Amino acid sequence: MRFLVLIICIVVLVAIFSTQNSLPVSVSFLAWKFQASLAIVVFLSVVSGIVIGALSSFFIRLSKKHGAGKNNESEITRKQAGDADL
Repeated sequence: MRFLVLIICIVVLVAIFSTQNSLPVSVSFLAWKFQASLAIVVFLSVVSGIVIGALSSFFIRLSKKHGAGKNNESEITRKQAGDADL
């Protein structure tokens, strides 16, 4: 619930900022150069940040989950090997 409220607050602040700063700006990134409304540039920057953050969080959780599964499998194998020695 807190996460949802935080996201809504960020979206509202970006919307207010974007509507008050709608002048065209020149953007250059590496070899690309283009003109766009500041509102569009800010909106795309926020959206790309959210997507990158969500993807990195997903992959971190996935790697932790996969790593925990590997540890459990090796413990089971060791226990089975120990039981076989008896």
